[in-house]
Amino acid sequence: MSAPFFSIVIPAHNEEGCIAATCEAIAARFAQEGVSDYEICVVNDNSRDRTEEILKELAARLPAVRYVNNSPPNGFGYAVRKGLESFAGECACVVMGDLSDSPDDILAYYREMKAGAECVFGSRFIKGSQVIDYPRHKLWLNRLANGFIKVLFRLDHNDVTNAFKCYRRDVIEGIQPLLSPHFNLTVEMPLKAIVRGYSFKTIPISWTNRQAGESKLKIKEMGSRYLFIVLYVWLERRLARGDYRRRA
Repeated sequence: MSAPFFSIVIPAHNEEGCIAATCEAIAARFAQEGVSDYEICVVNDNSRDRTEEILKELAARLPAVRYVNNSPPNGFGYAVRKGLESFAGECACVVMGDLSDSPDDILAYYREMKAGAECVFGSRFIKGSQVIDYPRHKLWLNRLANGFIKVLFRLDHNDVTNAFKCYRRDVIEGIQPLLSPHFNLTVEMPLKAIVRGYSFKTIPISWTNRQAGESKLKIKEMGSRYLFIVLYVWLERRLARGDYRRRA
């Protein structure tokens, strides 16, 4: 079997209520469009529920699905980094395991990558996008954090903190080493890609709050970690004199 073009990397920690529906919805949408050169690589992040049992059943039933186990300690960043070590395609799309990211948008990312994009950064806050049931306090913090990042880096993009993004393999190699063990990886990856000279395409996307399980993002625990990684990449941009930028 030839290697897939498009890898969907899904971190999953205690997602027994969501992961089957997520993988099935993606597989059904790609089958509907006749797309077969993709894989769904799920990282079981030290789950203590039935997540791995469900993944075994999915892998046996859906040819596109496979899973890898992440070694301790668990954490969103650790899990995504494990997926980025394990994916088989020419590009990797980070997708949440709770079906908050639309399969239609994942397919749109696939098409943009097929058209030659280096990175695709969807935005939930531009014309054509949609946000459903976003908790008000998290939405307020999201817009505040993204506004700060946009001004600090002088970006023409307003949704850096969203994990749902896609990168070519050479971009992933070019933004190493990745440091973030937690959700701050969601800002480390795109900011490093931008600072190191890779281009990105922005498209409108939708987001729907999870219907099962609980969010793993703990705002009180993450504020200082987000700030650290943002300033870390900003210092690279300001002081490293281009040492880490892509080479022509």
